[in-house]
Amino acid sequence: MTTSALDETRTGGEPDQRPADGIAAGRAFTWLLLICGALGLLASFVITDDKFKLLQAKVDGKTYTPACSLNPIISCSNIMQSDQAHAFGFPNPIIGLAAYPVMICIAMGVLAGARFRPWFWLGLQAGGLFGVVFVSWLQYQSLYSIGSLCLWCSLAWVVTIATFWYTFVHNVKHDIIRIPRAARSLVLEFHWVVPVLWYGIIATLILTRWWAYWQTLV
Repeated sequence: MTTSALDETRTGGEPDQRPADGIAAGRAFTWLLLICGALGLLASFVITDDKFKLLQAKVDGKTYTPACSLNPIISCSNIMQSDQAHAFGFPNPIIGLAAYPVMICIAMGVLAGARFRPWFWLGLQAGGLFGVVFVSWLQYQSLYSIGSLCLWCSLAWVVTIATFWYTFVHNVKHDIIRIPRAARSLVLEFHWVVPVLWYGIIATLILTRWWAYWQTLV
């Protein structure tokens, strides 16, 4: 029997049976939801607060520089003042202020013994899919259109990707999302490969995009 580092499961056996009263999350996945939700909420709050300060400074005829604006590349103010920062007509971090507390509530509920129906976990997967598509678009815009990075935005990228992927792993484990048995075994046993590669690709794109600038810091 092989054991996944995320949740213990028999990867070569039959999918877990669904209890009549719903499906709980494993402890590791629950804590991941809680931690990612808290970090994402923190990032969203800081970005929103800085956005308000930027707007207030503009009204007062003053200049405000967010603490995370460190150099021409790592510049939160450039990101916050871009058109992409209002993709839906309002500041993007407002989405995070609404979404990340949901993750925290789900995690706290599971820790208290809650179990949820398959449709609930599919709903979380759909929300994660929206989130990961949106942050991927923001990554592209940040690197190749705006030309700046926001550290708090990057933190939101990291936790959104982790949440999406491990929600998928959870749903595969409990047969909520059905995939071929061989693929299921690979997902459960080597679940860490996808996020490592994903983060590695993003880091590589950041390095190559501004390689000439990074060299000046060495």
